[in-house]
Amino acid sequence: MKLKKEFAVIGLGRFGGSIVRSLTEQGMEVMAIDMNEDRVNEFATTATQAVIADTTDENVLKSLGIRNFDHVIVAIGDNIQSSILTTIILKELGVEHITVKAQNDYHEKVLRKIGADHVVHPERDMGRRIAHYIVSTNVLDYLELSEEYSIVEVMVNDILAGYTLVELDIRAKYGLNIVAIKRGKEIIVSPLANDPLQLNDILIIIGADTDINRFEKKVLVE
Repeated sequence: MKLKKEFAVIGLGRFGGSIVRSLTEQGMEVMAIDMNEDRVNEFATTATQAVIADTTDENVLKSLGIRNFDHVIVAIGDNIQSSILTTIILKELGVEHITVKAQNDYHEKVLRKIGADHVVHPERDMGRRIAHYIVSTNVLDYLELSEEYSIVEVMVNDILAGYTLVELDIRAKYGLNIVAIKRGKEIIVSPLANDPLQLNDILIIIGADTDINRFEKKVLVE
């Protein structure tokens, strides 16, 4: 069993670069890929591995062992054709999870038709937010309040279900505050400390990014 998830990020522009940095900060194994040598060199000491490669070449992707990665993020810039062709090849090679950056609504429609698992628009979605989404399926939403503090929505998994807030002691252990719990259509503000959490409850948590990262690594990453 792998201790860390392995990611590949294709395209190291502003969006792809922010994904690489965020994933690395969360302790993930990351291969950074781009055709531009300068961009690859920029991430040589940040990513686990940085590679100059043309991802529209199936043999190149095979040689990188791309199908062995848990998740591949296609963050190619303005070249829609390369984005689509890369996604098709990744799908044909059997990559389990593929997230692709879309340039516009038409591009998104094409990506969904060819099998992209998740399509994002950089103008709507911050790199940090997407990184948290793909690291843990339990993280439903992520909103930055400042450079250091955020609010995150987390779905209660098997690890958390059945425990009370007192037993979990999240504030003391991680420095985080649970400000509300969504349970079905009900929103419980200032939840009772002795109320056991239920599977699929949604915790609304506020705290420092570093503390949120520690909490995710400890109890959320699957």
